[in-house]
Amino acid sequence: MRFYILILFVFLFSTCNGTSNNVNNTTNAGNGNANRTNSNTPATTAPAISTYEIVKKYKHDEKAFTQGLVVHNGFFYESTGEYGDSSLRRVEIETGKVLQKKDIAEDYFAEGMTILNDKIYQITWRENVAFQYDMNFNLIKEFRYSGDGWGLTNDGTNLFMSDGTHQIRVLNPENFEMVRSFLVKDENGKPIFKLNELEYVKGEIWANIWHSEEIGKPNYIARISPQDGKLLGWIDLQNISPDDQKRDSENVLNGIAYDAAADRIFVTGKNWKNLYEIKLKPKQ
Repeated sequence: MRFYILILFVFLFSTCNGTSNNVNNTTNAGNGNANRTNSNTPATTAPAISTYEIVKKYKHDEKAFTQGLVVHNGFFYESTGEYGDSSLRRVEIETGKVLQKKDIAEDYFAEGMTILNDKIYQITWRENVAFQYDMNFNLIKEFRYSGDGWGLTNDGTNLFMSDGTHQIRVLNPENFEMVRSFLVKDENGKPIFKLNELEYVKGEIWANIWHSEEIGKPNYIARISPQDGKLLGWIDLQNISPDDQKRDSENVLNGIAYDAAADRIFVTGKNWKNLYEIKLKPKQ
């Protein structure tokens, strides 16, 4: 009897051990597949880079330290900076002639500007003040905000403001209160600082990067998602106006205007003699 019990015990032990090995083998195979899947996961795709074709060259006032540029009803509206020389302007596109100019008080350094619902918004660098004007440059009201003011644009509902960091604030145009904010980072998760003049173009925010040569991208424009700050691509405008860029270390690209009615893109820079209509094309 004991002999039969011993045989039964050996048989049951052998069966259980085999089952356990099968389970372990299956588990290990599963882990192996998981590891292979992870190793084959593609790396982050680099954002597309576009370059440019010059459609037409226009005259630009080289005394204009361009901080904001907009096309509205067939004219350029431009905000210029520097203490004692800041202004708001209406400019004839074809000739570059300044048709209307409002000088800003010398203790303000004007920065970006945008037009929303026939109201002009202009921000200042370190004075923490934004101005709202009617289309005749009459001051309607002033707003206060914290931090620097650099670039300004809108999506038809809200304002988007850069402050020199990698943050973009979304603002209520009625009171300048922040609705939300987001951070802009490159494809490697590294912050893109010095976001400057902004323009809303076909559902994207385009941003000049002040001294973008410092990140190895001279005269590049960043294309940014207004939803979450994702970098959508770069626009390489190197050497678009070499004579302008050689005169001064601050003659950097700064000024993007999109004419939605005619689907035209314009760019210029600080104290540039020229302003350009461009078309984008893929960079080879």
